[in-house]
Amino acid sequence: MDDQRTIDALSALAQPTRLDAFRRLVAAEPEGIAAGELASLLAVPQNTLSAHLAILARAGLATSERRGRSVIYRAGMETLREMLRFLVKDCCGGSPEVCTPLSVDLAPCNPPARAMP
Repeated sequence: MDDQRTIDALSALAQPTRLDAFRRLVAAEPEGIAAGELASLLAVPQNTLSAHLAILARAGLATSERRGRSVIYRAGMETLREMLRFLVKDCCGGSPEVCTPLSVDLAPCNPPARAMP
């Protein structure tokens, strides 16, 4: 990830409907969600949502796949990971305690493996 790709991704998310759509796509991982269902959940017309999803897709934050008559959208999780890594790559400057709060906040997404009894 570089400066321009990060700016593109953040710009794509800097609009309320697109941010809501992306958050719904992340919540629907790994199965994805049909475009019509997403439009209903967000209470936006399908043509309006299509324009927003195209912007997210150009930024690498959404992908689509046709399944029969439906178009299923998924979050661009790899782009999200790359962007987050890029943003915090040098956050601690040699002081890990600076990034510990962020690590703790992200822990619910990646709980530690439980020890076998």
